[in-house]
Amino acid sequence: MYANKLNRLMLGLFIRHATAVGRSAFSWTAVCKQRTLWLQRRACLKTHQHVVTSPTSARSASQTTVDPDEVRKFQSLAGKWWDEQGEFAALHALNDLRVPFIRDNLLNVHRALRPGKPLRGLRILDVGCGGGLLTEPLGRLGANVLGIDPVGNSIGTAELHSSIDPDLRNRVCYRASTLEELSAERTGGQEAGHYDAIVASEVVEHLADLETFASCCNHVLKPGGSLFITTLNKTNLSYALAIVVAEQLLHIVPSGTHDWEKFISPVDLERLLESNGFSVQSVQGMLYNPASGAWSWTNSTAINYALHAVKVRDDPHADQAEDGGSHPEGHS
Repeated sequence: MYANKLNRLMLGLFIRHATAVGRSAFSWTAVCKQRTLWLQRRACLKTHQHVVTSPTSARSASQTTVDPDEVRKFQSLAGKWWDEQGEFAALHALNDLRVPFIRDNLLNVHRALRPGKPLRGLRILDVGCGGGLLTEPLGRLGANVLGIDPVGNSIGTAELHSSIDPDLRNRVCYRASTLEELSAERTGGQEAGHYDAIVASEVVEHLADLETFASCCNHVLKPGGSLFITTLNKTNLSYALAIVVAEQLLHIVPSGTHDWEKFISPVDLERLLESNGFSVQSVQGMLYNPASGAWSWTNSTAINYALHAVKVRDDPHADQAEDGGSHPEGHS
């Protein structure tokens, strides 16, 4: 009940703020009508395309997490990552929640106390690191962090910014790469089961193939390793606030940043992860206040949420592929 009231309050803040900056009046009817038209257009496009809808089939068809449209989108923003008042201001503010969320959950798993550098000795992979907004604070906590991103200019921005801080030089490094490319590298078996944790913060809603993402995360994580995800739920409220209000009215993020069709509910994400050898430990709702520019935890996952999962077994898809694809020599 309180979570619903809080969501209504935040919606009211969004609306009042939009009105204050001279935007057009907000209407639930208009939002619903716009979303209906958008869904109708998308359904029409799908009827004229041979789209593979089965998650397993999609995974085998694409085998890549990269959406070229998303790469082009972030290529144009690559030089703006460290402008704390710019397009990524909300991501800078999100560190107040996501850094402690990652730190505290890792300390619950790895109980050794390391004063000053609590994550010292842990290897973390930051997938879709962008300009290093989350990579750097994890490095300052003592972790050895590799940030990867398919946008080369973003990696350049990240490397330049981290080079200013001598404390990060031996802890943080970056690479223009995709998760599946990293997973495929088997030189000496170093990448398989190499990391204590993977972070994918505000990333999965931009990926082309979540099955491949989950499978590759399983492959590069150590047994018992942690996966941290923050993303957007697929609800009417998330469409209204994250796309209509945040993008089109308030311009908190650039218009076109998000595709509601790529949003995923906590239930569907948990199902996907469990089918790829993970056990979900916790899911927590997050709420952004556009008036203060601050994030807070909430019991409602209707808009944004954070998830922590632990690898409990190797990727079952890999075993199935090996069993199905192996044939005794001399047989067809």
